[in-house]
Amino acid sequence: MNLLKKLRLVDYIIIFAIIVLVCIGTLAVFKKKNFANLPIEKETKIHFDVFFRGITLSSVESPFKQDENAFITIRNVPYTKLKIVAAVGQPRMTIVPAKNKVGFVATEDISMPNLYDFMVKLEDTAKKTPDGFVAGGNKIKMGIPVVIEGETYKYSGTISNVYEVVEEKEVQETQEK
Repeated sequence: MNLLKKLRLVDYIIIFAIIVLVCIGTLAVFKKKNFANLPIEKETKIHFDVFFRGITLSSVESPFKQDENAFITIRNVPYTKLKIVAAVGQPRMTIVPAKNKVGFVATEDISMPNLYDFMVKLEDTAKKTPDGFVAGGNKIKMGIPVVIEGETYKYSGTISNVYEVVEEKEVQETQEK
């Protein structure tokens, strides 16, 4: 009883803060364990498209080459080299009113002659979970920022599509059933 009289308000605040931190730490450990124990349905090959807007090029040649490897950084965390499956680029477009038609027409923006938009398709092996695809500890979902780096370029883009690659054997087996 004598000890309680010697405690001040600051002591009570410190004791309360320690109890709250212990509770938060315990909850964090349990939630982390639940996340780490997500069941893996299967390991599969995926393709994901990365959209790059407004890349300035002084040459007509695309910096992205099909079947070439490029180093990938996902959410500012270096990941690995992945194979470029396809790369499509087009000049920046603008909308102008159509003269003979009702509506509008998309045409190349001549005010920005060296500005291009690219869609790059990358291939990776990922684990399929109920929450989506996970590759190298990174969730692969639309909207996630990605940096792609090659020998002569480094560009930032956003994942715009993710899908599982279906092998021809799997398609034939499904059709036979």
